[in-house]
Amino acid sequence: MTLAPQQSIGGKVTAGIIFAGFVFSLAANLPGHMSFDSIIELVEGRTGAYAGWHPPATSWLLGVLDTILPGTALFVVLDTLLIYGCFWLLMRRASRPAWAAAALVLVVAVTPQYLIYPGIVWKDVLFSATGLAGFAAIACAANAWSRLVIRYAWLGVALVLLVFASLVRQNGILLLLGGVIAFGWIAMRQENINLRQTAVRSFYALLAGVVILTAANVMLGMRLTKEFGGARQFRLLQAYDIIAALAAKPDLVLDKLDKQDTALAQEMRTDGVRLYTPQRNDPLAGSQPLQAALTAVPPPLLRAQWISLILHHPVLYLSSRADMFGWVLFTPRIDKCLPFTVGVQGPQDELDQVNMDPRWDDRDVWLQTYGNSFRGTPVFQHGLFALLSMVAAWVLLRRRRRPVDIAIGMMLLSALVYTASFFAISIACDYRYLYVLDLAAVLGWFYLALDWHWPEAWLRARLAGQDEGRA
Repeated sequence: MTLAPQQSIGGKVTAGIIFAGFVFSLAANLPGHMSFDSIIELVEGRTGAYAGWHPPATSWLLGVLDTILPGTALFVVLDTLLIYGCFWLLMRRASRPAWAAAALVLVVAVTPQYLIYPGIVWKDVLFSATGLAGFAAIACAANAWSRLVIRYAWLGVALVLLVFASLVRQNGILLLLGGVIAFGWIAMRQENINLRQTAVRSFYALLAGVVILTAANVMLGMRLTKEFGGARQFRLLQAYDIIAALAAKPDLVLDKLDKQDTALAQEMRTDGVRLYTPQRNDPLAGSQPLQAALTAVPPPLLRAQWISLILHHPVLYLSSRADMFGWVLFTPRIDKCLPFTVGVQGPQDELDQVNMDPRWDDRDVWLQTYGNSFRGTPVFQHGLFALLSMVAAWVLLRRRRRPVDIAIGMMLLSALVYTASFFAISIACDYRYLYVLDLAAVLGWFYLALDWHWPEAWLRARLAGQDEGRA
């Protein structure tokens, strides 16, 4: 008995499973699931007026796609195509895809991250899809480095995708930086250039990305109807950190606010501490006096108090931050961290503006039940995916057998750095914030599995031994 050649069969099976996962996800989700944020962004996309609480790029894209086909179906198709397309692009780079890669895709395709999440109209899903697709494009460029036109076509696609990811999430620029480093590293290896030449090329690539990013932000910012949300969110972060410190140390002296804004200091010590939770900042909105005091405080004064906290009480600040970050990374109670959403839910006035009704049908009930069955399992555990990402990044960046190793290794490293950034900026533990980490870990191990031929070699040897025994 002989084993059939694996080169074409393994690739076809892997491609078939990728396509089936893509189709099944679309069938389960179209026309998409929407929460409060999604509906607001669709309204902004249709009106072309951005309130600024969220980066307007998602609203803009929703508006563009909505003009082609009203609703969110094209947005869901785009996200799903990018997420599953990363598998396909990497598979095409392998000369003989192993069966292990097909098995891995088959397993992950039935997890909420690949079955449900691509259908949720969230900027976090769009960010993850565009960011990882950008690194997949760099991998394609690395594989075709000697073909100049194809190389620069893929690099251009990568730049656009990574810049768009940076537009969707403010700290998404960390993926753009990782992509630039990957580009420079691959160029240095492929062309045997020195470190100075590598730095020059990387600088120009980063400059191009920053120019496009700045121009896009300026153009989108011209349609803002309120202050950009980044500034408001930064003030919210400062207040959250100060209240967290007071919750841990009630007798903490606020050297700035106690002297210059006693009303806010008092509200933070009373309602702020009473409502504080490391899980999210939302409960603080339950105190109208606290919110009024936060609105009235001069931004420079609040910022000065926050900086004073960090400088004079660094251990207290870091311990509070570690507590918050622990909820984001480890989600000890996933039910507190919104693992996913299905259906269409949101304010009726905004739903009326986009001519939509709330939706909670039998399919949504099934998806909710199915997704809930993974709660409390390793599937909803960013910490596990962080560990998988670290191991895969170490393997790839240490071996560097092919230039593609560098692209995928830097993708994993960038996702980990992005995750680490939430230590400083987290104000809620929603699972979606680190969705990119889960996808990066899976994609990294899929790439490794493409070359994982030892089960096939073992089976081939066993079959060969049986043939010899019969002979």
